[in-house]
Amino acid sequence: MPICIPDQLPAAEVLRNENIFVMPESRAAHQDIRPLEVVLLNLMPKKIETENQILRLLSNSPLQVNVKLLRINHRVSKNTPQEHIDKFYRDFEKLRERNFDGLIITGAPLGQVAFEDVYYWDQVKEIIDWSTTHVTSTLYLCWAAQAALYHLYGLEKQTREKKLSGVYWHQTKHKHNPLVRGFDDAFLAPLSRFAHFDSNLINEETDLKVLADNPEAGSYLFASEDFRQVFITGHPEYAADTLHNEYQRDSQEGLTPQLPENYYPQDDCTNPPCATWRSHGHLLYNNWLNYCVYQITPYDLAELKPKSDNILK
Repeated sequence: MPICIPDQLPAAEVLRNENIFVMPESRAAHQDIRPLEVVLLNLMPKKIETENQILRLLSNSPLQVNVKLLRINHRVSKNTPQEHIDKFYRDFEKLRERNFDGLIITGAPLGQVAFEDVYYWDQVKEIIDWSTTHVTSTLYLCWAAQAALYHLYGLEKQTREKKLSGVYWHQTKHKHNPLVRGFDDAFLAPLSRFAHFDSNLINEETDLKVLADNPEAGSYLFASEDFRQVFITGHPEYAADTLHNEYQRDSQEGLTPQLPENYYPQDDCTNPPCATWRSHGHLLYNNWLNYCVYQITPYDLAELKPKSDNILK
């Protein structure tokens, strides 16, 4: 089944060119089914690029998914045309009273900024709190995972001295858990962050279960037992050249970044990189949609129950 997105969203043409089934809202209105309703809170500067990446992973499922794009501030973007944001993104006030099957909160380039210094921090906290009563399962990506650990569990930010960048092997834990169903014993995933996620700390200080990690990089995937909170600390949605573009950008800005690990053939940045994580990324999002959303959410979203109150404050 397809994802359902606005008729003129740039991602529609990109995905159709990749032979991915995309259904415009005008056609979906005539479908006599109950699609999943998913909100994407996109905090990345290059919003169109991130839309394409996330929607690509959501599309590879037998479930029909309606996607709503959410914004939480009205500052003029330096990296995305304002007309695109005004046309396709909705304000939180227009969604606040509704229930949704899923919510995805992306990362943001804020790894070295204190949470309280992020100008939209209050809005992020508000949406995280709102999700506990209005969303079946919330997927936190990279910076959002760190933010949710801090807000919900009181875990202070752990920051690495050097940015972690590259493609890393991760070990699958709890192999019978639905979120990692079908995973290999070890799999590759891109990382790009200053944050460190200590698996021992997460296991000891929260009710979350670590499902995949790397000895050097820390936790990659962890979730609550009821799957209503799912955390991914890497970027399975990245295209083959995303880490390359980040490396080039940081180099041009004089930041002397380290070469992304296990990424370029022969560790030569003039060699085109290839994606070695696509199948894992599609499987992870497929498992989230199926086991954490579709299998749990009520048919009538008005019957959605608040999340359990075992979150530490």
